[in-house]
Amino acid sequence: MADGYDLDFLPTRVPLPGPARDATELTYPHFSVLLDRERRLAAVTGVNIDGALLRELPRTGDWQLDPRVDAALQTGPEVYARNDLDRGHLVRRRDPGWGDVDDARAATEATFFYPNAAPQAAGFNQSAELWLGLEDHVLEYAETTDQRISVFTAPVLGDDDPPYRGIRIPLLFWKIAAWQGPDGLSAAGFVLDQSELVESPDGLFAVPPLGAFRTFQVPITEIIRVMGLDVGPLLDADVLDRLSARSTEWRALASASDITL
Repeated sequence: MADGYDLDFLPTRVPLPGPARDATELTYPHFSVLLDRERRLAAVTGVNIDGALLRELPRTGDWQLDPRVDAALQTGPEVYARNDLDRGHLVRRRDPGWGDVDDARAATEATFFYPNAAPQAAGFNQSAELWLGLEDHVLEYAETTDQRISVFTAPVLGDDDPPYRGIRIPLLFWKIAAWQGPDGLSAAGFVLDQSELVESPDGLFAVPPLGAFRTFQVPITEIIRVMGLDVGPLLDADVLDRLSARSTEWRALASASDITL
């Protein structure tokens, strides 16, 4: 369908993180999705963002199944009907939207394929301003270098995730942002917890209280631990390790000013 995630987008080569289980790679303009066929959700997404060439485009595109994958292997519209679950973009709509106008529009519209969505409680997706703005914060920081970042995001596909309509709803999401800093490759890892928003015993999702989610900056070693990922050079690029070697502390974030870059 398109060129997909570019591992040579930054001056330091950064391969797409590899999940513990085999996954189907789907390429789109400026991003890729590794689809876990058993869980019917993304195990990894990776997007290249060129901050200098980003376009502000009107929202266009409709959610649709990817025709390259059997519908039974995708979490499609039936999961999101008649409840308070949102189709949460993993690769944000605007992130791959850079370059010339036609290419940027095609890239933003490609983010509406279901393999790029994960079930998120409405309060999570609509009010988690800090989580949704992490890429912007890192881009702003990276403007002193080359204005490019690569971002990897996915749900944590846990064994204890609650069942719902034939899938299991992820309670945690992870994100790693990578950029080229003055001293070489730098990376920061984050986790967002939506478990307080999800009610599963009766199969229903209540309207959650505003802000009932927690965002953490975490050592990339912790993302490896919970996901079993191979993150390649991102491990040694972790900005938190430069402050406290191989810490396991999860740092709760209340605002962008709490982020360590």
